[in-house]
Amino acid sequence: MSFSKWIGGALGWSFGGPIGAIIGLAIGSLIDSMTNGSSDPLLGERQSKSRGRSTYRTQPRQRPQTQSGDFEVSLLVLASVVIKADGKQDQRELDFVRQQFLNMYGKERANRAFKLFKNISKQNISVRPVCLQIKQMMDHPSRLQLIHFLFGIAKADGFVTENEVKQIYTIAGYLGISSRDYESIKAMFYNSSDNAYKILEIDKSATNDDVKRAYRKMAKKYHPDKVIHLGKEHQNGAEEKFRQVQMAYEQLQKERGF
Repeated sequence: MSFSKWIGGALGWSFGGPIGAIIGLAIGSLIDSMTNGSSDPLLGERQSKSRGRSTYRTQPRQRPQTQSGDFEVSLLVLASVVIKADGKQDQRELDFVRQQFLNMYGKERANRAFKLFKNISKQNISVRPVCLQIKQMMDHPSRLQLIHFLFGIAKADGFVTENEVKQIYTIAGYLGISSRDYESIKAMFYNSSDNAYKILEIDKSATNDDVKRAYRKMAKKYHPDKVIHLGKEHQNGAEEKFRQVQMAYEQLQKERGF
């Protein structure tokens, strides 16, 4: 499968708006770097596929179901922002992104995605319009999954810097993620005495019944079936969030003796 056919078939709503512009520039760079002199028909495919489709500014209010390719492109764009948050691109973070792509997509698709990612990361990306497009078009469970992935990237070099935290917090705000949901996901990447409470979105004054209710609520919110429409390739990340909720609940069960 050619690169053009892969990406042309992978994307839906992300062909329009600011994300479409970013991808267009990245694809242009890839085409310019080709050494065989042949032209890639991707841009022509993009124009024909985009014809008749409204951009993110004129989409109807009903949110279409997010496709795997749209989620993938959103990851590529936002990951490039987080990796540069501390002023440099750490090789361990780049390796983490590549490994995640390998785990999710397999070698062939991961190589294509990473080529695109490297060209995206060369651009100066305006975070707000990108996130607003994602917020408008992507369902809430998928946006939570994006934040989880971004913290994983930031933690890939062993610790999350303050600049990375600020950048992910800003992204989460633009994506319409509540502060409680943000803190819940963030707590999954830190070790502290109150992490279990943060993951379950409760405080230490909660009763045992409150803990049980919180567990049921969070297990439902983070259940892997919530992102089943993204395809099996994105289930691992969802399952990891779900395991963190279970572990937090089991920890509090043990500490409280119920």
